[in-house]
Amino acid sequence: MKTSYQRFRLRLAQHALLQFATSLQSSFEYILLAFAPVILGLLACIALPGLLAATQPWPEALGLFAGQTILASAPVWLLRKRLHPAAVLLWTRPLPVPARDRWLADAAVAGMIVGPLSLAYSVSTAIWLYQWPDWLRPVAPQALLLTLALLAWLLSTLTLARRSRIPAARKPGRSRPAPTVYLPSPRAPAADAPQIRRLAYFWRQLFWLPFWRAENPVGVQQSLLLAGALFSIAVWLWRPPMIPPALWAACAALLTMLLTDRGDKAVAEQISLLRPIAASWPLNAATLYRLAMLFTLLPAACVVGWFALLTLGRDAPGYSHTVALVWLCFVALAQIALITLRQLSTRGRVGLIIGAIIILTAIGSELWN
Repeated sequence: MKTSYQRFRLRLAQHALLQFATSLQSSFEYILLAFAPVILGLLACIALPGLLAATQPWPEALGLFAGQTILASAPVWLLRKRLHPAAVLLWTRPLPVPARDRWLADAAVAGMIVGPLSLAYSVSTAIWLYQWPDWLRPVAPQALLLTLALLAWLLSTLTLARRSRIPAARKPGRSRPAPTVYLPSPRAPAADAPQIRRLAYFWRQLFWLPFWRAENPVGVQQSLLLAGALFSIAVWLWRPPMIPPALWAACAALLTMLLTDRGDKAVAEQISLLRPIAASWPLNAATLYRLAMLFTLLPAACVVGWFALLTLGRDAPGYSHTVALVWLCFVALAQIALITLRQLSTRGRVGLIIGAIIILTAIGSELWN
C-alpha cells in the first residue's frame, strides 16, 4: 500500500513530466514530423545493442550492456531536478519519513520513466524476434536477458536517492574570507567605461551565468544540442556504411534548428524577467536585449563553421562543393529568419522550422551524389 509520501512524490513527478512535455511540445512536433518515415526503424534499433551483446566476446558485450543501461537511465538523470525540485527537497528532508518509504518513492518515480522505455524495448525486441536473423537464433535466451531494463531502473533509483541525500556539512576553508559588507565586483566596468565592455559584462552576468546556476537546465541543454549537432555532421561526412548519410543530414538539420530555437526561447524568457527590474537601471537595456538575441546565433555559427571546415577544405570522390555551399547558405538564412521573425505565431514558427529541416535534409542528401 502506498504511503502519503509516495503518493506525494508520484503526483509531483506527474506534474513535472506534464510541464516538461508542455515546454517541449513544439520540439516534439519537429522530431515527429522530421523523422516520421523512419520512426519504426529507429524503434527497432533501441534494443539492438543488448541483442548484439550476446554475440560478442565478454569485453565488448559488457561495454554494449553498460552503454545501453546508461542510455536507458539518462532521462531520469536529465530530469532529476524536475522530478525532485530543490524547494521540495528543502521542505521534505526534515520530515520524519522512513528511509524505506523514500527508497520506494524513488523507485516508483524512476519506474514512471523507465517503464515506458521498457515498453519500447519490448516492441523493439519483438521486431527482431519476428525478423529472426541468423545471428540471433543461437543466443536468443541470453539476448533477451541482456535487453531487460532492471539494471537501468536500479541506476535511475540510485540517481534520485542520491539527490535526496542530505549533503555532509563542510568546514569552511581557511582561505575563505569572512562575511562582510557587500561590495561591487572589482571586475565590474566603471560608469565611464566603453559601452561595448559594459554590455559584454552585463550580458555575461544576466544572460550567461544564470543559465548555468542552480536548477536552470538551459546551459546543459544547449551544450548537449551543440555536441549532438557537431557529432551528427562529423558522422555524416565520415559516411559509415551501416546508416545512410541522409539520416545524419536530417539529424544535423534538426539539432541545429532546435539549438537556435531553444536558445532564443530561453533568452526571450530571461528578457521578460529582466524588463521590470532593469527599467530603472542606468543601462541601455534595449541594446543589451538585442545583443543577447544576436548571441543566440553563436552555437549555430559554431555548427556552420564546423561544417565549412570539414567540407570546403576537402576533396572526396563524389563530393559536391556546390551542394555544401548551398547547405551553408540556407542554414545561415534559416537561423537568421528564426531570430528576426519574432512576430510569427507558434504554428508559423513550427512551420518555419519544419520547412527548414526538410529543405536542409533534401539538400544534404545530395552531398555525395
